[in-house]
Amino acid sequence: MQPIHPQDIQFRIDGLTDQDLYIHLELTTGAYAAHLDGTRHPASAFITNAAIRYTNGSISGTGPYRVGLKTALGWIYAEGLTHVEELETERLIMAGHDSQGKLVVALQLSREQF
Repeated sequence: MQPIHPQDIQFRIDGLTDQDLYIHLELTTGAYAAHLDGTRHPASAFITNAAIRYTNGSISGTGPYRVGLKTALGWIYAEGLTHVEELETERLIMAGHDSQGKLVVALQLSREQF
């Protein structure tokens, strides 16, 4: 994965607008490793292969970044994104890593299921 360049991500977000897509959205504050550190509050969220269609999408921030997707009934946000899988041409795969390189958030969009 490579660091996010917002203008490249915006171009890719725009290219997926008004299409039937699948989303993978994951967030963890250490829920997988809470047994190693009892002081951390374990929390996570996970959704995969949910069908979405957005009418407007944007990336904002100066890093880490936030991506917002406007759907017919509301919004989807992912905040804390730092990296993108640049070799992917059909799917948009982004992740946010903490200072130790551990995954904190992932947002993925694809025309095909994950």
